[in-house]
Amino acid sequence: MTEPIAPISALSVQLYSVRDALAADRDGTLAALAGIGLTKAEPFGFAAADTALVAAAQRAGLATPSAHGSVVDVEDREALFAAAAAAGVATVVEPFLPPERWTGIDDVEAIAAALNHAAEQAAAHGVTVGYHNHAWELSTVIDGVTALEALAARLDDRVALEVDTYWAEVGGRSAVELLTALGDRVTHIHVKDGDRSGDTARQQPAGSGELPIRAIVAAAPQAVPVVEFDAYGGDVLDGIAASVAFLTGGER
Repeated sequence: MTEPIAPISALSVQLYSVRDALAADRDGTLAALAGIGLTKAEPFGFAAADTALVAAAQRAGLATPSAHGSVVDVEDREALFAAAAAAGVATVVEPFLPPERWTGIDDVEAIAAALNHAAEQAAAHGVTVGYHNHAWELSTVIDGVTALEALAARLDDRVALEVDTYWAEVGGRSAVELLTALGDRVTHIHVKDGDRSGDTARQQPAGSGELPIRAIVAAAPQAVPVVEFDAYGGDVLDGIAASVAFLTGGER
């Protein structure tokens, strides 16, 4: 057993990690995640017209306080946030805006304006808007500041950040330093390990790769640690179980 980093009740899992298993056996896969001891999950692809994964996770005993879904480009945000409130999703996280939308300060200001407006709409439904990074928001530097940090400086306090700590490191920014700089705005972190090549096939369970997972989690004690794999060479459910075991010191 390792020294625990977080109780299992604090952890969530990004369901994109098990997307192939979900396609083959959705209910069995969700039951397996609950069997690991997890009590929360973060669904992907959430939309006003597509809440089925949230409902299935909840039936399996996995609460869904956060979910990934398009916020910036969605046509009917009011419907999105109404659906989130009805489904028990407290935070809807924009999962991806491509690198070509991060080329300069005008791009950053446009994204900030869209997120701020979305947060205002979401607040009327009791829902929070978040943003999730990849590598390019950290590798792109504008006037000496990473694009993600330039974005954070322009965001309304109601907009949360979900820092993907693996992609931050791939982008060349220390995840520990980034989390420290962003402070309490960070409400969730994606926890995954591997090397810093960006080759997702080389991702490993937390504690098995090059990233300082213990220090990363400690740098954002207010944030929900969300276990994730973009890809994994073995059985991804085993990988998730190994990550959970490392983070909890083997607690079940």
